Amino acid sequence: MEIIFHAHHAEISPRLQQRAESSLRRLVVRLGRAVDAIVRIEQDGPSRRVELVLHAPRGRRLVARGEGRFFGPALTMALGRLTAQVARSRTARSAATRGRPSRTAVRRKRVTA
Repeated sequence: MEIIFHAHHAEISPRLQQRAESSLRRLVVRLGRAVDAIVRIEQDGPSRRVELVLHAPRGRRLVARGEGRFFGPALTMALGRLTAQVARSRTARSAATRGRPSRTAVRRKRVTA
């Protein structure tokens, strides 16, 4: 899997880059596989933002964003959100393979009914 780093008005420290890479690789192991990942790091005054985009198979894109005063907490926030998306994705996929509807499909059915 290829990981692409974009920095917008910010410098990416080697430690931050290493932490993002290792965390994304662990998430990909949980997801099963991935095409590539993009890490966008932005600095706008006192605000630091980290956006993670994970391109999964079948054209799915998982996007998570974290914001904070420093890049470390912003990365942690984005990774937490991406981890939750991966967990939901795995739940939906495993339910589909067992022939049962996923939780989100059941919720949608209740709302529309």
